[in-house]
Amino acid sequence: MHFRKCFGYAVYPLLAALLFAPSGLRAQNSDSQQQQSPAAQQTPQLPPATMQEPLPKNEQQQRSLILREAQARVNARRQQRIRQIIKDTYSHKYEIYLGGNYLRFRPGATLQHNDEIGWNIGAVDYLAGRLGVAVDARGYYGTAFTGRDPFSVYNPSISQYTFLAGPQYRFFEGLHWGWTAQVLAGAAHGNFATGTGGLGSAPVGLYNDGTSLAVSPAVSVDYNVGPALAIRLTPNALFTDWGSSVLTSNGSLQSSGSSFQRNLGFNVGILYRFGRQH
Repeated sequence: MHFRKCFGYAVYPLLAALLFAPSGLRAQNSDSQQQQSPAAQQTPQLPPATMQEPLPKNEQQQRSLILREAQARVNARRQQRIRQIIKDTYSHKYEIYLGGNYLRFRPGATLQHNDEIGWNIGAVDYLAGRLGVAVDARGYYGTAFTGRDPFSVYNPSISQYTFLAGPQYRFFEGLHWGWTAQVLAGAAHGNFATGTGGLGSAPVGLYNDGTSLAVSPAVSVDYNVGPALAIRLTPNALFTDWGSSVLTSNGSLQSSGSSFQRNLGFNVGILYRFGRQH
């Protein structure tokens, strides 16, 4: 019995030590964490990227040189593409164009000018480089203002047609714009008496029906939609030589002889390029 009591007195303190040991360890760990947190707060942080020191001057110059060289390569490739597009556009051998026209025309020696509108079609063959040969056909239609007359003819309809050919030279070749000059010559045919009801043209002051020499200088400007397609505007002049008989104040017909007309107008339409120059 005495041994059991002594063993119980020895075990009780050991059990108490085991019970209170974890709580002591937990308290020690919390104290160590509290001691470490201020130390962590006092740890120095790295400065942000914006606060870093600037690059040395030689490195800045090297970067600037690399950027300039890259920009120069981009510009060189762009200029090469432009040159290739210009070459593709103006290396075509043939052109055809068609559209409408306008002409300010005097239908008789004593009559006022009238407006004529119509059609225009042509073709160009570039024989060597920028120099070519053009053929051109036009039709003009309008109404002549004849005023009062004893024959009851009021504003008869008139028409004329031209068939021309001549040299053409392209003096500017750009990416978007092209400029061309031409001088065409040929024949013009006029129908001035068709609206007089069989009376004829001379009694109302119109030029006589017939054929005349025609010359037409012009300058064309092309806006390139693509290498093969462009919109063309052609201001031009049309010179013709019509003979005419006019009605005098006493009612007799008198020939006015040769009458040289200077008419201004323009053509507008679409230009199509095809074929290649060898």
